[in-house]
Amino acid sequence: MAEKMGILGRKLGMTRIFDGAGAAVPVTVIEAGPCPVTQVKTADTDGYNAVQIAMTPAKEKHTPKALQGHFAKAGKGLFRHLREIRLSGAPEQELGQELTVEIFAAGEKVKVTGTSMGKGYQGRMRRWNFAGSKDTHGCEKVHRNNGSIGNNTFPGHVFKGRKMAGHWGNETVTELGLTIVDVRPEDNVILVKGSVPGPKNGLVLIRKQ
Repeated sequence: MAEKMGILGRKLGMTRIFDGAGAAVPVTVIEAGPCPVTQVKTADTDGYNAVQIAMTPAKEKHTPKALQGHFAKAGKGLFRHLREIRLSGAPEQELGQELTVEIFAAGEKVKVTGTSMGKGYQGRMRRWNFAGSKDTHGCEKVHRNNGSIGNNTFPGHVFKGRKMAGHWGNETVTELGLTIVDVRPEDNVILVKGSVPGPKNGLVLIRKQ
């Protein structure tokens, strides 16, 4: 699926600022870029249009030889994180070009993708918001149990997708329709209204909508 241009960033945390009317606005502070373009893909050469961007400098001893050769083409050093963004049209960016927060503007709508915080193994009530059994007479030691999960002899198995206890969190999540409140190029910082997925210092991808 084709996307619009974006940039990699690091979630610093949440705070609040006050708008012109004096109202408090909750914002997430994201340190984004600069992200060098490490590869440009076009429909003629690769079958689709995309731009590969990098972030967070890495040491040579932590970078495989193959990646060292790949990064050498851009001439911007070695990096820990790589992401590819598919584009609807031919890329305007060039190899080695650095993308900064200035590709965004205040008031713009963006979507932010990150890895949600892991919450470990959880029961069905916390994971799926089930009500549980009644807490009255006649209901003993089954208040938070799963209960029935399938039919009898036919079909003889539990259907895929059944909501049960299990691992919760630590998955890729995208928040849509977030508004950029402020862009501060001197600090490489974007202020986004509301919360975004992931913990503090978590890697996020901010894309235009």
